Amino acid sequence: MVMFHEYLFSTLITLFFGLFLLYNLIRKTIIMKSNKTSNNLGVSIKKHDNECLDDEGKTDVIIVGAGVAGAALACTLAKDGRRVHVIERDLSEPDRMVGELLQPGGYLKLLDLGLQDCLKDIDARRVVGQTLYNEEGKHIMLSYPLEKFHADAGVSARCFHNGRFIQKMRQKLVTLPNVRLEQGTVTSLIEERGSVKGVNYKTKDTGGGQLTAYAPLTIVCDGCFSNLRRSLCNSKVDVSSSFVGLILKDCHLPHENHSVLIMSDTSPMSIYPISSTEIRCMILIPDQTAPSIANGDMVNYLKTVVAPQVPGEMRDAFLAAAGDKENIRRMQLRSMPAENSQTKPGCLLIGDAFNMRHPITGGGMTVALSDIVVLRDLLRTLPDFNDANAVSSSLQRFYTLRKPLASTINIVADVLYQLVLSDPARKEIREACYGYISLGGIFKNGLAAMVAGLNPRPLSLAFHFIALGLYAAARSLFPFPSPMAVWRVAKLLFVAVGMILPIIKAEGIRQMFFPVTLLPHHTTY
Repeated sequence: MVMFHEYLFSTLITLFFGLFLLYNLIRKTIIMKSNKTSNNLGVSIKKHDNECLDDEGKTDVIIVGAGVAGAALACTLAKDGRRVHVIERDLSEPDRMVGELLQPGGYLKLLDLGLQDCLKDIDARRVVGQTLYNEEGKHIMLSYPLEKFHADAGVSARCFHNGRFIQKMRQKLVTLPNVRLEQGTVTSLIEERGSVKGVNYKTKDTGGGQLTAYAPLTIVCDGCFSNLRRSLCNSKVDVSSSFVGLILKDCHLPHENHSVLIMSDTSPMSIYPISSTEIRCMILIPDQTAPSIANGDMVNYLKTVVAPQVPGEMRDAFLAAAGDKENIRRMQLRSMPAENSQTKPGCLLIGDAFNMRHPITGGGMTVALSDIVVLRDLLRTLPDFNDANAVSSSLQRFYTLRKPLASTINIVADVLYQLVLSDPARKEIREACYGYISLGGIFKNGLAAMVAGLNPRPLSLAFHFIALGLYAAARSLFPFPSPMAVWRVAKLLFVAVGMILPIIKAEGIRQMFFPVTLLPHHTTY
């Protein structure tokens, strides 16, 4: 009976994998044919001569915000010769406990943008995989599939203090002659006949007086708390839970160069190094009402509920960190699907102002940097940004071309968050997921590649979701498909579909799986 169960599961997986490969081959053929009739992003690329921003009205693009997305975008456009005006609310070093993990896929985008030197001299730590723990304390090593990359390229995840990384990019930014970096608060967009023409902003030097800046293109990158988002998109920010962050000192990870992910419904955790002497511990509080830090309830919660889940070699350091209320920080978790089309001509949202997902997989910077690569390649084909129709057409293509990678990372993050919520059916799916990864081979490496941002293909995501569903069903029906077992499988699949479908729908089914059907409409300028 065991052999029959194994052969049945292997046959189903082989059949589905064959169909997956056939569909992927057909899709690639369609894309190749489409490329013959569409503009090639790699042709007619012109670099513009650098110019200083001395003359009024000579700005090509205004960028609101100089965080990871804003600073990286400003450097990228400036290196292409664009005249960039960056307005950042606070140029002092940020102190955040998110944006500290750059997955390998994000590092590849950083290489593409030529910004990898911004990781130097900030004590960034190299991470090559994750150690995945279940509720029973068992673990699996989930190493990223990095074998195909040359060792000299140094491709891996990087962990660091978010503020140090941002300051390095800002330092690079001010060395570029065609960039004006200014500290100020943008209060509103300047609109004429429905198109964005610039921004109104204030600085300390103006004593509260309002300044204006004009450019043919304005890009808003002012983060998750964006005050301009409402005027540019209709997406709603969902606040479903919160994270509590600690910094552990004088301890080591259970496995060198491997971050830790603990999947339990009581205290899911993500643990990773942010310097040579510090380890960040992020604890998910699934409910919106977390224990109070001020009255000591949080300390008690961390010591009694969370600490038993922490790997033994880190527990003493965790208890020491949890005992200091000043070391405990809390932040709400926000998620927001991206718009699939441009809302106002002359303006674009990027970064957390545009798209947020659960930070449990650390995919945010990968999505932001990938968006910048896509946008750079589109804007390079334009001699300038004064042709509003050409700019608008390029921005519309941006929404389509970004979708496969962004959707894959978003869905993996949000589904993983759904899995760790406290619910009997979700717990069973979580256990099935752990068993699925334990199969090794394509099942283990495929999921590791998607978490790492190295395989951002929605079809691969669909393959693993269906394969996981088949595995979970076979696991529940073994050794004999009794009526009770069949009912349990039906309930499990119902919960799984209820988790996944709303997330996929929010991302856009056509944009994810059939982006080529959207491109021809936008390729004729």
